[in-house]
Amino acid sequence: MIFMKKKFSTRWMSSKQPRKQRKYRHNAPLHIRGKFLGVHLSKEVAKKHGLKRIRVRVGDKVKVMRGKFKGKEGKIDLVDLKKSKGVITGIEVSKKDGSKSKPMIHISNLLITELNLEDKKRLKKKTMPKTQGKQGKKADKNENKS
Repeated sequence: MIFMKKKFSTRWMSSKQPRKQRKYRHNAPLHIRGKFLGVHLSKEVAKKHGLKRIRVRVGDKVKVMRGKFKGKEGKIDLVDLKKSKGVITGIEVSKKDGSKSKPMIHISNLLITELNLEDKKRLKKKTMPKTQGKQGKKADKNENKS
């Protein structure tokens, strides 16, 4: 009988087996779990910033695309890395005892309609010109040698 390794492997590429995919996501450390929080941008925002998706942050305005709250909009109040879920302002559920609670919505069901740009570095490294890729670096090295 073949057993899977217990620790998280950074060299693990992929597997067709859902069991191994779930294990990878469940055992991933927080710095890698952050990469699972990529959310698609609305068409207008995507065109403006030249991106298709970006990691969701507190303060982003989002729209719920799936589930019970489909179509509702609000700001992200909290992002839970462990569960890959977020809490959105304006979305509440009334409980049996009459109190209200904010449900956690899975990040994959959201669409970013407006970015929180308080952190200036957030978009800097993402929106580099494509012409300055590897070829640009090689050209710079060759010019320095001469």
